[in-house]
Amino acid sequence: MISTLKIKVALYKQCVDFVESRFDIIQNTITEIQESLTSETKSSAGDKHETGRAMLQLEREKAGNQLAEIQKIKENLSKINSSNTTEFIGLGSVVYTNKSNYFIAISAGELKVESELFYAISPNTPVGQLLIGKTVGEEVVFREQPFKIEKVF
Repeated sequence: MISTLKIKVALYKQCVDFVESRFDIIQNTITEIQESLTSETKSSAGDKHETGRAMLQLEREKAGNQLAEIQKIKENLSKINSSNTTEFIGLGSVVYTNKSNYFIAISAGELKVESELFYAISPNTPVGQLLIGKTVGEEVVFREQPFKIEKVF
């Protein structure tokens, strides 16, 4: 049986890797858009050129917004102390229920530690909001499905 600390550290690392990967993808997209904008020369088809530049500007803006969002997610993730354990569910908690296991951190989807499956969810998600502040033995209902909290660390 893997220790609770090792589980939490492994889940935290997977979330950090997830965020870093998304950050790199967005950075590369911004770089490509920048290169496209600077390398594009004025052609004789002026309107077509301006439309292309406008589309690239919109793409750059969208990527910039995604980058800002990733920065916020990184900031939230940095607030987690993976060696901390608490009785009540909060940011950084690992939660076992009779239905699924959760890591309250960021929305990163399905994560696996050893053979155990966890869902990395943000405290702002509907399930996250239901779980925050609860403790072992309590029951929550999500989409008419009741589930009981079995373990929190």
